[in-house]
Amino acid sequence: MNLKRRTRNADRPFVLVNMAMSADGKIATANRAVSSFGSARDHENLLKLRATADAVMCGARTAGLNDINLGPGGKRFQRLRVKRGLTEFNLRILVSGSGTIDPDAEVFKHGFSPIIVLTTERMSDKARRQLLARANEVIVCGRREIDFPAALHWLRKERKVKRLLCEGGGELNDALFRAGLVDELHLTVCPKIFGGRTAPTIADGLGFPSLAEAAQFQLKSSRRVGDEMFLVFERRRGAR
Repeated sequence: MNLKRRTRNADRPFVLVNMAMSADGKIATANRAVSSFGSARDHENLLKLRATADAVMCGARTAGLNDINLGPGGKRFQRLRVKRGLTEFNLRILVSGSGTIDPDAEVFKHGFSPIIVLTTERMSDKARRQLLARANEVIVCGRREIDFPAALHWLRKERKVKRLLCEGGGELNDALFRAGLVDELHLTVCPKIFGGRTAPTIADGLGFPSLAEAAQFQLKSSRRVGDEMFLVFERRRGAR
């Protein structure tokens, strides 16, 4: 399915980004050998956030490099979802501009809820065939780059997604920040230093060209648990 361009103020889900990062702002080592390093408390926090969302989204590389299924995380959280009036299992969304996603990724081995792939017209016929064999729906939203305003409008209108949780990686987060679509940012700061100029951060990609254009957030809450800090930022009122 191909989507037409939508304006940024079109009806869309409330978007949360959740990431764990080292004390020097990295989400993985430079060689990406280490990409999961938060504590059990951080993982619990992630599952609690998933239990508030209609859909959970991540990029193709994140899905391919991590042993994740993007699901609610067990009966306890499934019951919590139902208690909140949500479906027992959240919708799962994968993002790839080229349509290239590891066909053996863990997420494809679990059929408890639909998987939707957001991609562009750059997707090859081979990639399309592979995705259609594994995902429930493939949505083309953009020619060269994904049109996230259009994609989120479609998710709200067609899939009734009111809350969308994004779990990275950095390039996907960056695209959402630049499009002015992130409403809340949840950060777990872990007591580790990775270093490395090429190590990924929470917002890689093109970035903002100037300070004046940067995404503006304000601190909503903070708490320390052990040696980790759990921070929540909300988009500053009136900011794009």
